[in-house]
Amino acid sequence: MSNNPRKRREALVYHAKPKPGKIEVVPTKKYATQRDLSLAYSPGVAEPCLEIEKDKENAYKYTTKGNLVAVISNGTAVLGLGDIGPEASKPVMEGKGLLFKIFADIDVFDIEVDTKDVDKFIETVKNIAPTFGGINLEDIKAPEAFEIEKRLKAELDIPVMHDDQHGTAIISAAALLNALELAKKKMEKVKIVISGAGAAAVSCTKLYKAFGAKAENIIMTDSKGVIRKDRPNLSEEKIEFATSRKIDTLEEAMKDADVFVGLSIADIVSPEMLKSMAKRPIVFAMANPNPEIDYQLAMDTRKDIIMATGRSDHPNQVNNVLGFPFIFRGALDVRATKINEEMKMAAVKALAEMAKEPVPEQVNIAYGETRLNFGSDYIIPKPFDPRLIAKVPPAVARAAMESGVARQPIQDWDRYEEELLERMGSDNKITRLLLNRAKMNPKRIVFAEADHLDVLKAAQIVHDEGIAIPILLGRRKLIEELMAEIDFHEEVAIIDPKSDEEEEHRKAYAQVYWKTRNRSGVTLYDAEKLMRERNYFAAMMVNEGDADGLLSGYSRAYPAVVKPMLELIGMAPGVTRVAATNLMNTSRGPLFISDTSINIDPPAKDLAKIAQMTARTVQLFGLEPVVAMMSYANFGSSKDPRATKVKEAVSYLHRNHPELNVDGELQADFALNREMLQNKFPFSKLAGKKVNTLIYPNLDSANSTYKLIKELNKVDSIGPIMMGMRRPVHILQLGASVEEIVNMTAVTVVDAQEKEKKQKK
Repeated sequence: MSNNPRKRREALVYHAKPKPGKIEVVPTKKYATQRDLSLAYSPGVAEPCLEIEKDKENAYKYTTKGNLVAVISNGTAVLGLGDIGPEASKPVMEGKGLLFKIFADIDVFDIEVDTKDVDKFIETVKNIAPTFGGINLEDIKAPEAFEIEKRLKAELDIPVMHDDQHGTAIISAAALLNALELAKKKMEKVKIVISGAGAAAVSCTKLYKAFGAKAENIIMTDSKGVIRKDRPNLSEEKIEFATSRKIDTLEEAMKDADVFVGLSIADIVSPEMLKSMAKRPIVFAMANPNPEIDYQLAMDTRKDIIMATGRSDHPNQVNNVLGFPFIFRGALDVRATKINEEMKMAAVKALAEMAKEPVPEQVNIAYGETRLNFGSDYIIPKPFDPRLIAKVPPAVARAAMESGVARQPIQDWDRYEEELLERMGSDNKITRLLLNRAKMNPKRIVFAEADHLDVLKAAQIVHDEGIAIPILLGRRKLIEELMAEIDFHEEVAIIDPKSDEEEEHRKAYAQVYWKTRNRSGVTLYDAEKLMRERNYFAAMMVNEGDADGLLSGYSRAYPAVVKPMLELIGMAPGVTRVAATNLMNTSRGPLFISDTSINIDPPAKDLAKIAQMTARTVQLFGLEPVVAMMSYANFGSSKDPRATKVKEAVSYLHRNHPELNVDGELQADFALNREMLQNKFPFSKLAGKKVNTLIYPNLDSANSTYKLIKELNKVDSIGPIMMGMRRPVHILQLGASVEEIVNMTAVTVVDAQEKEKKQKK
């Protein structure tokens, strides 16, 4: 809950517009003709009904049951809000459904049940269970949550998991295994202190015991202090972890402890308590948003500490999204009758092992790391790691098979892994990676048209999210009025290039510009006059190091903005032609399209250079470029100069850059359909590969293609991304949306980060 009125309003608008809620049902079959409808409903629908009547297992064959999970709550323990009721819990349940979909491609119906009666709740879930392949219990208060999960697991034949209990347990257990390995300690010997005795704390402790922790070495505390055997009226769950030791406080429990696991409240661990722990202490302070001890304070107090929190802005985030989507994915894919201890332990081991493997460059880039390596600051995988979908579900599925709860065992594990990776093409993961990377090292970005409301809204978002440090260019009075209108009250730089107070800057910039252009017909008077223009002023800010990058183009035609950028910024060393690419977040994964904005009809050699620049841009996003050179012809099927130009470009690339995965000329369907390409042109360098980059022979085809994809499929687009410029400058599409401007700001920041790295080399 935010105390900031603007943040509150933004959250409400996000959930209300453009239509209420965060998830929807989308048809998966054709429905255009009467024939389609007669198959979808009456009379054709009777046939699968009869097949399911013969064998209930056929529901998995003919309906969505096998990929459908219910997220069910009664709203009695919602986040940090407490018992707010079933209706008020619905936004959270929809959010959980969104996470299931984007991380593991699992469909969700959220179900809010209006009862606190355990028997009635269980009866309701049992009655609707035939609809679903799995049940995710959510935000149900303890101790009722324990009984509800226990009984439903026993009485249903589909996977049931209360994520509040087991999610944190699974992720923290993986982190603990690795932390113990780094600390050179054994699970069966370490002394563990658990702060908190709720559902998550109990589940964590049980799982640690399953991995070897000894009951006599565990101390659990709650709001009353240490849970001791001689305390009256203990619940069944607390009795299991009650100690015989004659201690009463957390401070006493921490003395000589090897491990502290916090699932309680902020700031209850003092530096003195931390100092009293054993050598190489392991501290998981997971209270959110503020941990049991501040991360930096803990790191300053003990140099030998291995620490994890629940926060994304510190190393080792214990994030449930590493677990529940992938655990259910594996359980659903083998039609498991339950999620048992073996499956949870398999997930733990898979996560722990993954942290020890080489990290994909895409993840290093996203987190601004040169190279993430297994160690104190990396004991658990990152949520954005694309390997999760291919690592955790197979481990869970195998455990289900080996423990005898799988009804449909997997036969071809390689094929299964391919299917899992294919499922991840539909989300906007690459955008999240981009934004996360920008936040790692935000740069000063000039918004050259900050006196437009949408541009200012975007600047506000990037400021609030830590994506960039905005510099607002435009008419000061208008900018300040608009800022007041949208509650943008934070301190940011506002510059009006035409104002008297900027005269000194204008003259200094004009002198520099005139010296570079005085032999091209530009007078000092001309230069001073041009510096009153926002794009010239902004470009000089970047040139002179007063800003790290700039964005413009929201209100002006693309060519009008490109001209001053080429004049003032110029091309990078060795570049003979700039170009632009657009990243499309399609259902098949990210797709780069070039050149979408600048080169009208480039000759063969320039086309090859555009392909090279685009490939480098693709690598900037942590992807391996697989490049198709587009045409209306396939591999020499036309001798027309428009087709042979593409062939010449490919020939140039094959001769001079054999390391690049590029081929053509190719028609779009062959480029994007691996099977077609493999069958028809098995000799191609792209045969059997998934193309992620399309280079078009002219501006007409590239620009039209990207805009068609964007409009027809409502695909998110990031771009145009300028390639080949000396400094980080990017030009927006006319009338770009707030979201597009935010994404392009992140691109500009990342561009600045990369150029800074090159300068340091």
